[in-house]
Amino acid sequence: MGTEIQKYSPTERDYLDNKEGFNDSLNFSRPEWIKQIHQNYIQAGCDCIETNTFGSNTLKLKEFGNQYKTEEFNIQATRIAKEAMKEANKEVYIIGSMGPTGFLPSSNDSDLGNISLNEIEEAYFDQAIGLISGGCDVLLIETGQDVLEMKLAVEGIFRAFKKLEKSLPLISNVTLDQYGKMLLGTNVQSAYTTLSNLGVDLFGLNCSTGPIEMTPSIHWLCEQKEIPILVMPNAGMPINENGQAKYLMSPEEISAKLSDFVSKYEMIRIIGGCCGTSPSHIRKLRYMLDEKEQFVKSHKSFESNL
Repeated sequence: MGTEIQKYSPTERDYLDNKEGFNDSLNFSRPEWIKQIHQNYIQAGCDCIETNTFGSNTLKLKEFGNQYKTEEFNIQATRIAKEAMKEANKEVYIIGSMGPTGFLPSSNDSDLGNISLNEIEEAYFDQAIGLISGGCDVLLIETGQDVLEMKLAVEGIFRAFKKLEKSLPLISNVTLDQYGKMLLGTNVQSAYTTLSNLGVDLFGLNCSTGPIEMTPSIHWLCEQKEIPILVMPNAGMPINENGQAKYLMSPEEISAKLSDFVSKYEMIRIIGGCCGTSPSHIRKLRYMLDEKEQFVKSHKSFESNL
């Protein structure tokens, strides 16, 4: 989503209240952009699209003065995604995106760690209420950097399920560096054990690196054969070009690697892309996956779980 938004070259005036850089506010100020991006990915062959709500938890919204509009932000984003699906005339799953709060509760940092655990849980509870009320099919905690924050997110989401008397499939994604560690040093084994024991339905990796760097972690995760795995790498490792992150993996390159993962690991149930993956990347990936009978079988298994 973020990569595609930048192609519109947004200026300060495009954002809600002129608060430049807050992509989630474009759901209100430029909803036509967000809808078109969703439609581009649907037309490229996606089975799932994510709401533009990566930063729409209460604590992140507070940075932009919108902490009292959490439910409104998430309902609006879900509405746009559903409209895009309807206009594209193709049924897809709407996944509610839930990114980090901007705090690191496990950290001793005087700023990043200066937050109560209750506030973090409440932030995800509020966001989950909005996404569920808006009509999402699945919830996704993504780009997790602190396993304690992710644990609190899961607890807040389960509390929202209980309050609304409605449960959805829940995916938890961590982000790892090229050495297989989260930001604060937690390895993939510890993160997986913690989150899978909390009752999430799928565990995954997204962002930070490309598929090559993810390979050892994916291999270990799929060996566990306990819960399905999601893989959403960036289009390679980014380079800095004139102050902007640029991703160099072509649609052919990333699709070949992801397709290889699907052939090799039966536990992978969802495959896609994060930063730098355009509709062109997804279109090529869709073509390759459609050639693989194993993926079709796995995909049907995931659908039956939903």
